[in-house]
Amino acid sequence: MKVFCATQPVAFRCFAHFGLAALLLALVNRGAAFAAPVGEIFARHSAGSTLTVDHSTWNRLLEVYVVAGADGINRVDYKAWKAKDHGALKGYVKALEATDPARLDRAEQFAFWANLYNAKTIDVILDHYPVKSIREITINEGLFGFIKKSAGVGGPWKTPVLTVSGQKLSLDNIEHEILRPLFKDPRVHYSVNCASVGCPNLPSEAFTGAKLEAMLDAGARAYVNHPRGIAVSNGKVVASSIYDWFQSDFGGTVNGVLSHVRKFAAPDLAKRLDGISAIASYDYDWSLNDAKR
Repeated sequence: MKVFCATQPVAFRCFAHFGLAALLLALVNRGAAFAAPVGEIFARHSAGSTLTVDHSTWNRLLEVYVVAGADGINRVDYKAWKAKDHGALKGYVKALEATDPARLDRAEQFAFWANLYNAKTIDVILDHYPVKSIREITINEGLFGFIKKSAGVGGPWKTPVLTVSGQKLSLDNIEHEILRPLFKDPRVHYSVNCASVGCPNLPSEAFTGAKLEAMLDAGARAYVNHPRGIAVSNGKVVASSIYDWFQSDFGGTVNGVLSHVRKFAAPDLAKRLDGISAIASYDYDWSLNDAKR
């Protein structure tokens, strides 16, 4: 029997003609079509809310295992963390997953998502440690993930690893569908840490709504004024690839990026940037920000 797909209900119209595979594909596509975007699901907030999230465990862990280097880079003692406190980290992540961010005001929400992103990133690293780079890690991606891992271009960012308010989330969901579009603040890029030397520092304390503005500005200044953020030599600028990958968040042009950089530049860097209107090249170090103890 040959059934014409256009004359049947969506759940059955293709089965006889194309078989079970087509039916399953139709159901998946139909479900995807009705699924609300992640950003819409988490767009709500409670203006004026005084509710805060307990980040004391995260604070303690950061104080113990984040090592501030003389070179201006915060590194993480993953070896000791995995041996002594991985369970405490997992407990903290679970507690955040049980939080309803819609009950928080905007600043407390930002702190919630940034802390959750950073804590889960560390958790993923500890699950796979030792590794030389986060890009060596792939999660549940089969052969394609194995190939990416072998080539050193993988990473855990697209795989759902969290559940908040019943919604499965990946790290990319948090960064690119919640933090960036909802808050529209370029300082997002100084708040989320990808466990790499080239990334802005993982803070040595938890973000909170009360301290958010000061901490975001401090993170921006620390990165902009460090050579891995902006380096000027012989009148040429080498910038972090972050300013290339996410140029749209920094004004959408090179001039926009340089204007943002000048806002946070210390006097010495500002002087070296005087008269510069181009970025010569971009660079990024994906080496794990692992403390050498």
